[in-house]
Amino acid sequence: MDSEHRILEHLERIQANQERQLDGLQESLRLQREQFDMARTQFERAERLNERAEKIQDTGARMVATARRAMIVILPIILFLLVYLSWLMLR
Repeated sequence: MDSEHRILEHLERIQANQERQLDGLQESLRLQREQFDMARTQFERAERLNERAEKIQDTGARMVATARRAMIVILPIILFLLVYLSWLMLR
């Protein structure tokens, strides 16, 4: 009878330990879910920032291209006007 009582106590301790482990696993899973949600939020934010940066870079590239085309037209005009002004002054 005494050994049955000891076996029953050991089984109850095992069950209590398993319940504690299960509680710990549930808490661990909850924390992992929170971390996953935070990581997903950060990833989405980084994705939005990258898209915004790409748009800004595209806008900048278009501005530079426009400025280059304008310089192709404006520089010869300025050069012509300087030559004309010099000719007027030296005449």
